[in-house]
Amino acid sequence: MAVDRHNSVVVDSAGVAFEDHGRSAEFPWHEIRSVHYKAGPNGKTLMMAVIHLDGRFYECVVDAKSRDLLGTWFAQLAPVLGYYRPLG
Repeated sequence: MAVDRHNSVVVDSAGVAFEDHGRSAEFPWHEIRSVHYKAGPNGKTLMMAVIHLDGRFYECVVDAKSRDLLGTWFAQLAPVLGYYRPLG
């Protein structure tokens, strides 16, 4: 889970969920083609994208308070995504 004042990303056994300024979207694993994430240009932002099976693209951006926190989020994301989405 990555959370800031306005947005959040949750990756768990059910799939991926985004909240962006009060609007939420949930993506069950069976509807996800792939999940991608990277650091934003400032080095303190998690940028995550979900590609739906039909090709639609959804993105959520969460600001970390520090680069260390972003590193922690990345360290937690890698094994969780590897477990639930071993092929991408």
